[in-house]
Amino acid sequence: MPNITPDRLRKITADIFAAANVPADEAQIISEILVDANLAGHDSHGVIRIPQYMGFIEAGQIDPGASMDIERESPSHALINGNWGFGHVIAQRGMSLAIQKAKSSTVSAISIYNCNHIGRIGSYTMMAAKAGLIGIVMVNAGGAALYVAPFGGSDGRLATNPISIAAPTRDNDPVVLDITSSVVAQGKIRVALNRGDSVPLGWLINGKGEPTTDPRDLNGPPPGALLPLGGIAGHKGFALGLMIDVLGGALSGAGCSGSGTTQVQNGVLMIAIDVTQFTPMEEYYGRVDALVEHVKASPPAPGFDEILVPGEIESRQAKRRSTEGIPVDDETWRQIQETAAAVGISDI
Repeated sequence: MPNITPDRLRKITADIFAAANVPADEAQIISEILVDANLAGHDSHGVIRIPQYMGFIEAGQIDPGASMDIERESPSHALINGNWGFGHVIAQRGMSLAIQKAKSSTVSAISIYNCNHIGRIGSYTMMAAKAGLIGIVMVNAGGAALYVAPFGGSDGRLATNPISIAAPTRDNDPVVLDITSSVVAQGKIRVALNRGDSVPLGWLINGKGEPTTDPRDLNGPPPGALLPLGGIAGHKGFALGLMIDVLGGALSGAGCSGSGTTQVQNGVLMIAIDVTQFTPMEEYYGRVDALVEHVKASPPAPGFDEILVPGEIESRQAKRRSTEGIPVDDETWRQIQETAAAVGISDI
């Protein structure tokens, strides 16, 4: 398993996309967001996606360099037609617009459709948090990627429908929620497949609706399904996923699960909140600091060493991988090399 420095992995990623006629500025944005996901330990949303996105380009499902059209707009909102450009590029521009609008209107909401997969959504909420705002992002799959069974069901009816919320902190290390409404992201199954690993019991059911630890059972045949977040309280994850389908798909026009859409996309809702319009920043920081100290002061339960707040694991992982390098499993590395060779890059 190769261990690759972040800078080298960014260059490899950008070079591959540039060789596929992706504009240089877009290739750079994509490489930054993918490698940032790897740095945070979210390998499911990192460079493992390179072959998939290249396949989307070849199939005409991504139009590199496509314009981003604002179809409806007010001082506090916008509806964006991404025209099937790269999701990462559209989403970054969308959050930049949300931040700009929130700074003048206190709260802003941006809805996006005709937008391919945007990757790790925590990347965009962290943009808001690092600008001193609270960021909220949720996405559905526009009616495609029906991997998640409803609570009590036995086949896939919803996408993984993630949500992220990031809150700024005094030390610029945001508190970041970034979760799927399913037990696990579909990309985690892809990582397990590439590594030849089994998955924990409780993640998957097979095509017969039976619990399984074999990642191959997700795609079948017959296809299995991911389970909703929550285990015995999976009705909560199911309900969350259903409402994200409404807010991501129905509101934007991207479409909801069951619409018959098969083209992979994200229906996106982004919200930015200007903290200073509600409370002085120093007072806000003091409350967040006190909250974090309060929960971390809980005596660890047996088997635990400390209490970690949302985003803390990713922050530590990013610092470690920045110095030690990013491990890329052998199968993913083979696929990346094969993809590079297909666009004329022989030595990466």
